[in-house]
Amino acid sequence: MALMTGKEYIESIRKLDQKVYMFGERVEDPTRNPILRPSLNSVRMTYDLAFQEEYRDLMTVISPETGQRINRFTHIHRSSEDLVNKVKMQRLLGQKTASCFQRCVGMDAFNAVYSTTYETDQVHGTGYFKNFQNFMLYVQENDLTVDGAMTDPKGDRSLPPHAQEDPDLFLRVVVRRPDGIVVRGAKVHQTGAVNSHEILVMPTIALGPEDQDYAVSFAVPSDEKGIFMVVGRQSCDTRKTENAPMDVGNQKFGGMEALIVFDNVFIPNERIFLNGETDFSGMMVERFAGYHRQSYGGCKVGVGDVLIGAAALAADYNSIPKASHIKDKLIEMTHLNETLYCCGIACSSEGVPTKSGNYMIDLLLANVCKQNVTRFPYEITRLAEDIAGGLMVTAPSQADIRNPELKPYIEKYLKGNKNVPTENRLKILRLLENLTLGTAAVGYRTESLHGAGSPQAQRIMIARQGNLLEKKELAKQIAGISEE
Repeated sequence: MALMTGKEYIESIRKLDQKVYMFGERVEDPTRNPILRPSLNSVRMTYDLAFQEEYRDLMTVISPETGQRINRFTHIHRSSEDLVNKVKMQRLLGQKTASCFQRCVGMDAFNAVYSTTYETDQVHGTGYFKNFQNFMLYVQENDLTVDGAMTDPKGDRSLPPHAQEDPDLFLRVVVRRPDGIVVRGAKVHQTGAVNSHEILVMPTIALGPEDQDYAVSFAVPSDEKGIFMVVGRQSCDTRKTENAPMDVGNQKFGGMEALIVFDNVFIPNERIFLNGETDFSGMMVERFAGYHRQSYGGCKVGVGDVLIGAAALAADYNSIPKASHIKDKLIEMTHLNETLYCCGIACSSEGVPTKSGNYMIDLLLANVCKQNVTRFPYEITRLAEDIAGGLMVTAPSQADIRNPELKPYIEKYLKGNKNVPTENRLKILRLLENLTLGTAAVGYRTESLHGAGSPQAQRIMIARQGNLLEKKELAKQIAGISEE
């Protein structure tokens, strides 16, 4: 099949027998749930755009393994051009959805596990690379969405996994059998988990010899026995149940996060990609983190494009587009947004091949990219809220505007530009609220800080990759210092 249409994707998710809980009750059909459906629509866009001629070369690629055209989200990067196109694709999807489109984590896990299994096999004589290749082909041929699952609950952050009071606070192997393993634990902050066919699990930190049971990577269907998900709450999420699309802001798209619990789940040998080789857990974590930090130079920039456009419209609707301070704020927002994009493109352009043949981004620049993402979207958001004004968070509801008695007064007293309907002004303010404070904040503001690791995680990598010794030598040469 190789490529699914958006409609086929929706039906494929509907057929899954996932155990999904929200507000204390099981969700019988997540594809029809009004709170979850916008997130499904966002993933669908990754399928729909693949069939549009103008985006085909960005959204799809010819698989080197099969010669078939596949979705780029299932592709193994083979060049710096692949890495650059990945970032461009992510910006496009951010522009089209103004939300998290959820397939990036699986794509980044794909590429990290691909190269790590290859190098693990070289040292340990294992068969993980072949296992992963088979899984990769299965995903490509069926155009599946994969949830990349790395983050564990962690419990007491000062203790390694084996020293935790509750050993399940890091996902672990509890039974090893001739035909596979049984795992128990959980993964948190799982972007798009409910909208995924498969879950690709990785360790969450580099591990020592005492943590062999935690050095595990595998793939498992999202509806496998023993797996259930608890959907995380987002600000303003129940507005989606009120049949008032104007109050939601982003009327069609959204994101979702979940806690995934693995309650004694069996994983067959052919689905295992790491099983006790602690010396390669750090490599898998570092490579995944690098790819995912690169991703933020695309997806957050695309959402930022929409946010900047909404702020500019708010200025128009408030009749202040020519005010010098408004112009300057929009320029600053654009400058910050494009700087993020520069970082995403730069770390991609400097990509190098791994031993397995797939391409790895420049790790230093990828971490610089994500470090900037932990800061710039907050300033872009602040400036957008400044331009919008306080009505962004105090405007009346759609029901008030539809009330024939209230409507004339709302239209009169909340009007801005005389040439713009009051309702249009309120719609754009609701979109700004959605992007900065509401459900999309998970996919933009807050996720910009914590997604792909906290700011300190990037600073550790920047220190490691920054090569201060070489820089000191450069200074010595210029200054004419010799220590011989």
